Amino acid sequence: MDKSLRFLVSIILLCLMFGIVGGASTSALTFSSDVDISFTFNPTISLSLSSSDLVIANLAPGSAADSNEITVTVSTNTAYGYTLNATVGQQTNYETRNLILDDYGGSSSDPIFTSLAYGASESTLATDNTWGYAFKTSTSNAPWSSYSGLPLYSDSNNVTELIDTDGAAASDYVTFKIGARAASTQAGGEYKNVINFIAVAKPEPHLEPVPCQGGYICYNVNSLDPTEGTMGRQEATDGNTVTLIASNFSRDGYGFAGWSDAYDYETNPNAHFYGPNEDITIPSGTTANGLALYAVWIQSAGTMQANTSSVCNSLTPATYNDEGDQDESTWSITANLSSISALTDTRDGQTYAIAKLTDGNCWMIENLRLDNSATLTIANTNKPLNDGTNVTLKYSYSDTETHNTLSASQDPTATAWCQSNSASCDDQSMLFTGNTTNRASNPTTNSGSMYSYGNYYNWYSATAGRGTYSFSTNNNSVAGDLCPAGWHLPKGGNKSNEANNEFWSLVVTGINGGTNPANYESSTQPYYTGTPEGTEASNKLRAYPNNFVYSGSVVGGSVSNRGSIGYFWSSTALSSRNAYNLYLYSSDVYPGTGNVTKYTGRSVRCVAPGV
Repeated sequence: MDKSLRFLVSIILLCLMFGIVGGASTSALTFSSDVDISFTFNPTISLSLSSSDLVIANLAPGSAADSNEITVTVSTNTAYGYTLNATVGQQTNYETRNLILDDYGGSSSDPIFTSLAYGASESTLATDNTWGYAFKTSTSNAPWSSYSGLPLYSDSNNVTELIDTDGAAASDYVTFKIGARAASTQAGGEYKNVINFIAVAKPEPHLEPVPCQGGYICYNVNSLDPTEGTMGRQEATDGNTVTLIASNFSRDGYGFAGWSDAYDYETNPNAHFYGPNEDITIPSGTTANGLALYAVWIQSAGTMQANTSSVCNSLTPATYNDEGDQDESTWSITANLSSISALTDTRDGQTYAIAKLTDGNCWMIENLRLDNSATLTIANTNKPLNDGTNVTLKYSYSDTETHNTLSASQDPTATAWCQSNSASCDDQSMLFTGNTTNRASNPTTNSGSMYSYGNYYNWYSATAGRGTYSFSTNNNSVAGDLCPAGWHLPKGGNKSNEANNEFWSLVVTGINGGTNPANYESSTQPYYTGTPEGTEASNKLRAYPNNFVYSGSVVGGSVSNRGSIGYFWSSTALSSRNAYNLYLYSSDVYPGTGNVTKYTGRSVRCVAPGV
């Protein structure tokens, strides 16, 4: 890699001529000269050997022996590491992997020591007239590697890797030797070949576009950092409309903010952004070449408990240009990366993408996935809540999609996820955590166990034990819930409570520009339904950066409607049996006006007041 810098330097010489001649003023002459300055930077890498020979001094007939040990050390000034590889042979007189007698004449009948097979692994040399190599590294406490065979120098498809580092070379080295076994009938003499040690400096790592197969949407993690999760492909045909698949990826210290059709979305002015479950029209060329989508990662800007106000204040609110038609070509959203950020919940270290949405408030744009412990074992735990108090919650966990009854040895106070309208059922704290820990192995459809779907909470759990069976006054909202400090569970309610209904403010006032549902005058719990109003409201909620998803629900311990319906708890009660929620379907949206039984498990999104 050569880099040169060229500087143009102007040197100005001032020559002042002094004199008083007939009152004339002082005169000056200016001279200019250009001087070129340049230099070349060459990253270096070098390799040193403790010896130039590998020698078995005296191999006795019918026995095996090792050579001397040599140390191979690499030095480089690159910051990204290097690889050290080995091959055998050379282009001139050793075009073979075998050791050949010194008076080699080129005949196939000449005496040789046959190389062990490339990739072989023999703890001891067991075959007569064979040879192999062994090595160990300075960074490993492992013993010598088993004997194996090196690939031929000209075999470009194979290479023996001795070291692979991710940083600048320090004192890493390899200790290397060969071994051979001879038959008593083997011809005597000096057997030779050449071993090549090849050190290669790594270039600076960088993201690149990933090709996709024709007729598919391919989901890429788009990260050089360690991540979790896998994603399958999705069939796609030019001009068709599909619902994108929610993300199954996670990355420590980063929030997931949706999909982009550009891997370099941060600097690419033509990048498009999509929500995890947004409906999109497949662009031309996808049938032939495929459509590659890339995860949009946002690094944490601090903690939710301490940095919400300052971070939200710095964001630009998203806005809509709405033509009043469900066809997305007639409405657009103005929301680039300036509308989003990410914050970390100190209670369990989870990082969430957040956005300032069209209502002017900051919302988590990922579902809450608060866990009770790092290993997700069944236990009681104290969590500091958004009102500064602690509450003891019993978390229910299952290794399968069905929540099974817990044994007394697991938690004597816990029971199976019940399903009856009673205080004994509703006043239990239930958290279904199987979603984020048991991801689908091949999530090619929306119904997979996707990380974006988060965990599921009954209303008692979502409201941190405040939302009980007896908390039953219509349109009354619980004070205190499971959200982090500075955040809260959104309020809901029927038409008479729309001024307090934060889901209503987001959907009706913000996203839909104040356009009420068609049945607003005739329903106490109005909702958008059908085409075009329901489909448009639904897709806008699932579009970037709102990012609501079809995470489904838990009823009786089983997850249902995942990939087709989304339910999100509010903090507002309807009655002793039911509480309000945001309901999201492909052609229906209840903006905090829907209601369900309190014992069922739903998703949670948290909101922070606009600043």
